[in-house]
Amino acid sequence: MAGEQTQSWAYAEDMCEEDSVTAHARDEAREYDIASISAATGSFLSLIGAATKARSVVEVGTGTGVSGLYLLRASSDLMLTTIDVESEAQHSAKAYFTKAGVRPGRARIINGKSADILPRLADNSYDIVFLDGDPLEMSGDVNEALRMLRPGGVLIIAHALMHGRVADPARREDEVVAIRDLGRELMESADLRTSLIPVGDGLLLASLR
Repeated sequence: MAGEQTQSWAYAEDMCEEDSVTAHARDEAREYDIASISAATGSFLSLIGAATKARSVVEVGTGTGVSGLYLLRASSDLMLTTIDVESEAQHSAKAYFTKAGVRPGRARIINGKSADILPRLADNSYDIVFLDGDPLEMSGDVNEALRMLRPGGVLIIAHALMHGRVADPARREDEVVAIRDLGRELMESADLRTSLIPVGDGLLLASLR
């Protein structure tokens, strides 16, 4: 069964083709040693954005713009606020957004720590909050995200499986334990509808009931 699942997951990942702008952004992310979401994960993000008719999205973890490009493709009306501490990577992201034809004003790029920026963002004002930041800061980011989401809004956490480490109880690294405990807390919350999706490196989705 495990072998069949692995083959099916690989097949699903290979089904998603990537445009040249996003592929170049991904290549540059590797140079920065930034772990980007997979193409299949990006396609899923675009689908969620389109299905929820998202207009206002916050992203923690700009990187070189890979996930931002997928989110922005969900709708020409979607406005993205993206946060990261790496200014050089953000400069690249801005360039890739321009190359992809994203009109000025659709992407607001903020340099800084999520712990400093998220508390400044308004309550009940965002359709999607996508978190792809420091696992050790994720719990605080989640608390802010749930405050920021509109009714029916969706919280999405990237790298929720951490290359299989989260599922392995023998792995006790701080960042693994942090994501494992956070996932369990969200899945057990009576206030949330949650789902752990094994696409790419894993996505954990949550929405307020």
